[in-house]
Amino acid sequence: MKLLSTIKKIAETQPNAIAYVSENQEISYGELWKKAEKTASFIINLALKPLSPILIYGHMQPEILPAFLGSVTAGHPYIPVDTSIPMERITKIIESSKTKLVINVSAEPLFIEDSSVQVVNPTQMSSHPFLPVTFDSWVKENETFYIIYTSGSTGNPKGVQISANNLQSFVDWMVEDFPINGGLRFLNQAPFSFDLSVMDLYPALASGGTIWAITKEMIARPKILFEELKKSNTQVWTSTPSFAQMCLMDPSYNQELLPELSVFLFCGEILPISVCEQLKERFPNAKIFNTYGPTEATVAVTSVEVTDEILQEYQTLPVGKAKGDTQIVLLDENQQPVPEGEKGEINIVGPSVSQGYLGQKEQTEKAFFIYNGVQAYRTGDAGYMKQGQLFYKGRMDFQVKLHGYRMELEEIEYHIAKSKFVKSAVVVPIYQNEKIDYLSVLIVPAEHSFEKEYQLTGAIKKELGEVLPAYMIPRKFSYHEELPITPNGKIDRKQIREKVLL
Repeated sequence: MKLLSTIKKIAETQPNAIAYVSENQEISYGELWKKAEKTASFIINLALKPLSPILIYGHMQPEILPAFLGSVTAGHPYIPVDTSIPMERITKIIESSKTKLVINVSAEPLFIEDSSVQVVNPTQMSSHPFLPVTFDSWVKENETFYIIYTSGSTGNPKGVQISANNLQSFVDWMVEDFPINGGLRFLNQAPFSFDLSVMDLYPALASGGTIWAITKEMIARPKILFEELKKSNTQVWTSTPSFAQMCLMDPSYNQELLPELSVFLFCGEILPISVCEQLKERFPNAKIFNTYGPTEATVAVTSVEVTDEILQEYQTLPVGKAKGDTQIVLLDENQQPVPEGEKGEINIVGPSVSQGYLGQKEQTEKAFFIYNGVQAYRTGDAGYMKQGQLFYKGRMDFQVKLHGYRMELEEIEYHIAKSKFVKSAVVVPIYQNEKIDYLSVLIVPAEHSFEKEYQLTGAIKKELGEVLPAYMIPRKFSYHEELPITPNGKIDRKQIREKVLL
């Protein structure tokens, strides 16, 4: 595989170059490849069933990278599982994947009830006799490289299988179409069980870059987070918009803190115009890219550089144009293409589309199909095309019906967030007897001069009344210093719903 060959070559030609930094621990390319081969040697010696997945448990320890690369150079896909994931879910992942080997790179104990599953740590593997690892054993082409588990509608996690070819298509696009080459320093904010992490991990390793990890402990303590950001001297920032929005709440988050920052890469959520405007003001030398894509199509498949012209032209940001080897097809409910400007379901066609969910034939057949001879995926996302740009319009199932009116929560959030009195907002439907009774909105307010909350609410409602029909304006307004975010860096809607219902 080209990606693995590239990493091996960097390890041979630049062995002292730093590949990864996490909490004052670092690993060079030379060490990374050497440890990966030791890991692979250990795995090969176990004589596991061919292509059986290996679960890698940890957070952002440097040892996690040799575990990933060791698995695939031994011919096995890996399943990244973060330490923040509950044990019940881990058990379901083990049952679903039928894994027989867990590599625990964390310092935390991990007790697996299934006695047929072997749990090992890096120390145990390094003391094992070394067997040479050759190219012949590597994961190849259409073989699965990694499996990321996402939420399933049934309550059981779904394992998205990403092949070596899927990943190669993504990495080639990243290093060719984005200004991220030449041994740059990449921020790693997302845990490895969230596929946004792939956006910094493999493009960095494929270009001889250094990955600087931001751990969950740092995110929980802003003072330490900002000290770490300053030390990182990050050049390529990869995160969800919510994480950047959280950082923007601190006035010190600017070019003085990160003088060499040159590229922002956003994925995973809608990127608000207000966030881009603030970033452009604070980081005038950096380019901002908005991208879109589900886990099932390998991280991202569209992109657009958010220029001043784009900000002036559109009220909501486009997610851009498809990468060169990929086609975006918008289909109506009868699976017919929709005209430009009309909304349809986003279907992705191309070589980075997964072959499907591990061991879930029915779910795979529902979501994946062949379009003109090429693998395709029904995203469940709504979108429309305008002037060659794709615009994301939320989930097809993110529409709600209130008092007979069909509406999109994200559209309401967008207009509330545009208010000069609002920093960020999340709209939550409140149910009574399994039917939506009213809408509630949680707001992080901007600076204002109102003494009472009801005065602030009145001012926001007055603004909304100019752009939204009355039935779309939430009944209940509440104000908060911040909105909770998940370990993946996304707005935590589940926690917000619980907060509303208290």
